[in-house]
Amino acid sequence: MKILCLSDYVDPLIYNQNVKETFPDIDLILCAGDLPMDYVDYVVTIFNKPTYFIFGNHDLKDFHMYHPESKFMGDPFNRYEESKSHGGTYLGFKHEENHNLTFIDPKSGRETPLLIAGLSGTLKYNKGLNQYSDRQMKFKIFKLIPQLIRNKIKYGRYLDIFLTHASPRHIHDKDDPCHKGFECYNWFLQKFHPTYMVHGHIHLYDMREERIGKYYETTVVNAYAHCIIELPLDENSDYIKIRQ
Repeated sequence: MKILCLSDYVDPLIYNQNVKETFPDIDLILCAGDLPMDYVDYVVTIFNKPTYFIFGNHDLKDFHMYHPESKFMGDPFNRYEESKSHGGTYLGFKHEENHNLTFIDPKSGRETPLLIAGLSGTLKYNKGLNQYSDRQMKFKIFKLIPQLIRNKIKYGRYLDIFLTHASPRHIHDKDDPCHKGFECYNWFLQKFHPTYMVHGHIHLYDMREERIGKYYETTVVNAYAHCIIELPLDENSDYIKIRQ
């Protein structure tokens, strides 16, 4: 299963008429936040593949469509249009077991559905929308745990992909208040060790910066602009690709 990951930047390599020739074999698209919804809609339309997205701390004009309570959270748009939605599937603060996206589990040798969960937002640094304290985010993680335990019993693993906007603390993050990662994400990786954690938020102005690393048995990927990952993960191959 080849997965196109996007975040934070409208990439000209993606936003062009030849994108399907450049990426002919994509099975799934993950949007890790701070992307205009018009761009997400474009990706859904062009590729016609399952697409999951979450929100970051920018480009939040459509946040109210998925969080009607946001009018009490400082949402400057203060609107809720229940009838309007986008082609992708919103994964913010949710878990999904997708039986239409399957792969062969290398441990069991059996075909298995994709197990994916997502969390929107960043660490709180001002009074902006979709920002949370570490304690608040950990509480949101706790709501996912019953399903993760069921996954472990049924499939022998908790999760394949953990999709977030912010990164874990001290993994790809920065020390300024806006770009610090969540400590609770480190706890999550230690306890539930998904195969991949895909995040955004951290812009890569120097492409020599680390964008992929192995932490607590999880491969953590910064999806800035674009990258491609694969399931199942073959640790002996070049399992992440970036096309210039």
